[in-house]
Amino acid sequence: MNGETTNRPVRKNSNRIVVAVCLAFFTGMVGMAYAAVPLYKMFCQATGYGGTTQRAEKQYAGRVLDRDITIRFDANTNGIPWQFEPVARQVTIKIGETTQAHYSATNKFDRPITGRASFNVQPEMAGAYFNKVECFCFTDTTLKPGETLDMPVVFYVDPDIVNVPELKDLKTITLSYTMFPVEKKQPVAAAAGGSKKVPDSEASLGG
Repeated sequence: MNGETTNRPVRKNSNRIVVAVCLAFFTGMVGMAYAAVPLYKMFCQATGYGGTTQRAEKQYAGRVLDRDITIRFDANTNGIPWQFEPVARQVTIKIGETTQAHYSATNKFDRPITGRASFNVQPEMAGAYFNKVECFCFTDTTLKPGETLDMPVVFYVDPDIVNVPELKDLKTITLSYTMFPVEKKQPVAAAAGGSKKVPDSEASLGG
């Protein structure tokens, strides 16, 4: 009996350790799940994986090659009542030349709508060499009913692209944007039945 009684605290301690380990493992898995998205985004931005373009720290490539490359522009919408399209379907530039292109967005709905654009390039390997100096992507943009907004993007193609065996003979890169709706959170006062005027800054246009 004494031996059985003595073993009980040992079993309890063992159970507590098992529970603690399981909780730590579960917490770690949840944390990894939350971190996966931003880490994946950082990885794509750093490597160009999945056609993710690079954010240029400087406005110019430093050198311009005597070689042409054609940039095609594509636009799509996903669940947002906007007319969203490139102003010009393509442009031919020199590799290393800084260029500005324009997209146009028009709200076709009867109330203000906020949108946000994601992007990629094709072929995917070219993403690491497609540098955007200015871009409207990942910026919330609110348009009033019938309102049209010019959305410029400034970019250049890194001359180092010609040093990549798979891309050295590349003639065309496609820059594609998809516009999604962004739901604005309802103010607490309004949700509780009160009234609250939307500030002008919230209704103004994004970049």
